[in-house]
Amino acid sequence: MATEPVLRGGIATGVGSWPGTDPREAAATVVGELGELPHLVELPARGAGADLIGRSSAVLVDLRFDTTPRGYRLAPRPGAVSRRAHDLLRTDLDALEEAWENAGLSGRGRPVKVQSAGPLTLAAQVELPGGHRVLTDPGAVRDLSESLAEGLAQHVTEVRKRLGAQVVVQLDEPSLTAVLNGSLRGVSVLNTVRALPEPEALAVLDTVITAQSAPVLLHSCAEPPALGAMRRSAAAAIGFDLGAIGTGQLDEVGEALEAGKQLVLGVIPTEAPATAVTWRTFAEPGVRLIDRLGFGRRTLAQRVAVSPACGLAGAPLEWSRRALRLAVDVARAYAEEPEELSFS
Repeated sequence: MATEPVLRGGIATGVGSWPGTDPREAAATVVGELGELPHLVELPARGAGADLIGRSSAVLVDLRFDTTPRGYRLAPRPGAVSRRAHDLLRTDLDALEEAWENAGLSGRGRPVKVQSAGPLTLAAQVELPGGHRVLTDPGAVRDLSESLAEGLAQHVTEVRKRLGAQVVVQLDEPSLTAVLNGSLRGVSVLNTVRALPEPEALAVLDTVITAQSAPVLLHSCAEPPALGAMRRSAAAAIGFDLGAIGTGQLDEVGEALEAGKQLVLGVIPTEAPATAVTWRTFAEPGVRLIDRLGFGRRTLAQRVAVSPACGLAGAPLEWSRRALRLAVDVARAYAEEPEELSFS
């Protein structure tokens, strides 16, 4: 069995989504490229039930979603969308298990990552039967967060058993910034969505985080990410697009490191650059960040993992594969020779 920490620096992982509709090919690619921390792939191109929100509905306990012209809403009983989300998750787990076995990883305690929308993003993006966002009803938010906490715990147990693996849980919270600053639109001009005070938001997040038997990575692709709230959560690690933060948030990154959080820096773009690039192009921002914050370069090896900036579902397959390889190369440089890295 593995003795390395499940979440550590100097490794690469993916965010979650992947182009195409073939779960077996996607699983084989991700397991093959991301040997240190592969993940259960999401394939949103398959439609309803396969995207971030729909996938997350498949792990809820005693709650289910239906679709509306605007997205998803809570449904009184299981329907076609709910059944499809569950079927797609089963299919993806089967594909991951097959890829895991083919790679000779079964029962070896190697880490794997699973993803779900976090409770605040679900509450922000899913509607109540009457059309308002779940976020407008504190009781519904509580029910949703408790359902997600229980369902994710069961999901982790199943993945751990099927693969013989250690598990990392990633909670995706792209709506966290909007939830905290009150920028979500209501169903009309007269029905606004109030900003959720940070203590309330953290209570909702930590309901899910502390219920897990696996370490939790809190991730956001928002511009800017809500780094302060993410740092103050119970998550073991926070992940974000490094290109989405400004100088005003650098201190928050330093405070996260000082608080003992692991970082997953999104440094590989989701679109292929117009000019030729190498891994050094994308290693530089993380190195300069650590230098500017005054931490030793060994921090990169110990506390900083690497990922694409966000999910790759919208990227060409060729670039998606290269993005993973570049992430691995950057992570290897952070792990093996951080003090030797220099950039002209």
